[in-house]
Amino acid sequence: MTIKFGTDGWRAVISDTFTFHNLRLVSQAIADVVREQNDDDTPHVVVGFDTRFLSDRYAHEVARVLAGNGIRALLANSDAPTPAISYAVKRIGAAAGVMITASHNAPRYNGLKLKAPYGGAVTSRQGRRVEMYLRDNEARARGPNLIEYDLAVERDLIEVFNPAPTYYEHLRGLIDLDAICQADPRVIADPMYGSGRGYLKGLLGGVGCQVHEIRGEMNPGFGGIHPEPIAKYLGALVAAIQEGQGDIGVATDGDADRIAAVDGAGRFVDPHRIFALVLRYLVEHKGMRGAVVRTVSTTRLIDRLCQRYGLELIETPVGFNHIADLMMSQDVLIGGEESGGISIKGHIPEGDGVLMALLLLELVSVAGQPLETLLDELLADVGPAHYARTDLRLSKPVAKSEMVAMLSNDAPGMIGAQRVAEVQTTDGVKYLMDDDSWLLIRPSGTEPVLRVYAEARDDKALSDLLNYGEKVASQA
Repeated sequence: MTIKFGTDGWRAVISDTFTFHNLRLVSQAIADVVREQNDDDTPHVVVGFDTRFLSDRYAHEVARVLAGNGIRALLANSDAPTPAISYAVKRIGAAAGVMITASHNAPRYNGLKLKAPYGGAVTSRQGRRVEMYLRDNEARARGPNLIEYDLAVERDLIEVFNPAPTYYEHLRGLIDLDAICQADPRVIADPMYGSGRGYLKGLLGGVGCQVHEIRGEMNPGFGGIHPEPIAKYLGALVAAIQEGQGDIGVATDGDADRIAAVDGAGRFVDPHRIFALVLRYLVEHKGMRGAVVRTVSTTRLIDRLCQRYGLELIETPVGFNHIADLMMSQDVLIGGEESGGISIKGHIPEGDGVLMALLLLELVSVAGQPLETLLDELLADVGPAHYARTDLRLSKPVAKSEMVAMLSNDAPGMIGAQRVAEVQTTDGVKYLMDDDSWLLIRPSGTEPVLRVYAEARDDKALSDLLNYGEKVASQA
């Protein structure tokens, strides 16, 4: 059995490894783990899905397998954001959640995210438990238990529900919608054809705010792009801003757990800067306190703000599951990662693009200034910070331990004009420079990709770091 759970579930190419047959086997293993860990006669599992090809049918099959094992499946009535499904898991007190999605990956992929009762990703140990049952069931030639869909509904083992109303109610408790409505910003929402479609428009439009949604129709091929909110895929949002359709644009990825934005000047606003703006707003405007968690690939703007506010800063490996662990065990104000998964105190331990879009609109509304002005002020205050990432496609997986050993043992003394002050191996290899700039090289946990990240004080230094990183990464 080649099915493996990565940092956020299982992903594979549709009709290659991600097939109905394999999905039923994985669903049976999940059902076995749920049965093993719950004493209830009929435990509940929430099942959701995104807009990808066949996602709704895959979700139905998951529900059928769960029902066949005497587990009550609460099945979303239509495509929904991952954080909406995760919130439903926690609110209902379900034993687990299953979200059919490949998140930001290319259209040819689909996947499955497994959620724990607290509304975040399961631990790596729980993922390995599912893999153990997969192998055991295969060794015993034990197939999945199945029940016909209509019969399962009749026996109350499958219930269709709408996750939106209670999710909206929860978000209203975290967001000052009155402030947004009073300012009435001209908002363009870009769900990138993903399952965030209709959510911002529905929530803000319901209280009288102007929201123009683009790329909100059903398109399982995502218009031929990756549904990832990075600059190269947000041309449609930039064009909409430049055409005068709005003054601020917010984008979410394929399952709406990631965020990015475009300001009124048509400039891409990455998650690093959104994270920093929201942190500053929570502390200075709302008077909130707590630890701040960022992944190893996230901007050091966050470090500078934490130093100013006297807040504890915790760095983790890449993957929101590491942030979630700390959100559940410590008093965390905000946690986020470079890819756009960010969450705050009072919310589930799960990245949420819809929540962060609303918070960004709130802070702009309260400030009474456009996003581009706030960004310029931020960078003048705690910058400068120039960031870039390069993804190197791999023909075969990289031996991470060997790569780390090679790059740390052969660490350079200088990169460009800057001295390498420290070498970290939290996740991949990270070179920290004298001037607080840095270079990180690490394999992706979800794709056959070697990622090279860098942040520097100016474009020349950034180019030096990236060029060096790409060279040694290619050798590794």
